[in-house]
Amino acid sequence: MRRNGFPARRGSFFPGFTARRLETTRGTINALVGGSGPPLLLLHGYPESSLMWHASAPLLARHHTVVVTDLAGYGTSFRPAPTFGHEAHSKRALALDQVEAMAQLGFGAFAVAGHDRGGRVAYRMALDHPEIVLGLAVLDIVPTGEVWRRADAAVARGYWHWSFLALPAPLPERLIAGDPDAFFDLHVRGQLGLGEHSDRYPLDVLDAYRRTLDDPGAVEAMCEDYRAGATIDVEHDDADRAAGRVIACPVLVLWSANGGLPRFYPDVLDVWRPWAPDLRGTGVDATHFLAEDDPEATADHLLTFLRP
Repeated sequence: MRRNGFPARRGSFFPGFTARRLETTRGTINALVGGSGPPLLLLHGYPESSLMWHASAPLLARHHTVVVTDLAGYGTSFRPAPTFGHEAHSKRALALDQVEAMAQLGFGAFAVAGHDRGGRVAYRMALDHPEIVLGLAVLDIVPTGEVWRRADAAVARGYWHWSFLALPAPLPERLIAGDPDAFFDLHVRGQLGLGEHSDRYPLDVLDAYRRTLDDPGAVEAMCEDYRAGATIDVEHDDADRAAGRVIACPVLVLWSANGGLPRFYPDVLDVWRPWAPDLRGTGVDATHFLAEDDPEATADHLLTFLRP
């Protein structure tokens, strides 16, 4: 039996973790909590869920109290109703959901690591709540405003889904619904480098990602996420740059050494320097899905960065 595309034995992917449903102002956030030590929040990317941390989270939980959540609109967390200006799916709104969820667990300050869209939520959280975010790690992204500002033909071809998913509703939703198998196989599995047979990707997890595309509400939420990324998220980034606002905490940037970022940006860290004075990072020999493709290296980099 499945719920919203999730394996029925989801907890088996996170041994020792406890499922929690955390109430926030806007709705309920799904979470898994495990380990002990300083708190670390893990945020997933598109088109995934908290399941993407299944191999990395247990390694991190040896040294940290790890909280793995589904972003609003994804997994089994609440789904915001779309709004005219896409504010409901802005990274500012999604970040505040997560801050409130962590407060429900008693964590008023913590480190956060986010992959892909979760990385965008994480760096927005660090900008909006500098007193709360003690350390920030972002996986395989540069700031959203920088993507659009620096976009050229290579970015347009490599990140075509940014524009496609951001098209006005319901065009992308209807097209995905027409052949979700093709969208998953040719885009998610193919273009983004998700291994088809690798043991890094359990079949139940791959199936959960694929089945999400059968859910119209989930697809709508993904599109709204990207619509916000093309509009209000850029406005928030541009306002921060104009005000000279920077990320106050230490920042780690990890990226796929074989992926799009080093092709689009000759010096990935140089893109981040105006945003983060205390910056470090490196490429990882893995696909875009770093935490699943090489969970050991991902965990090692995070643990080294977070070590007191």
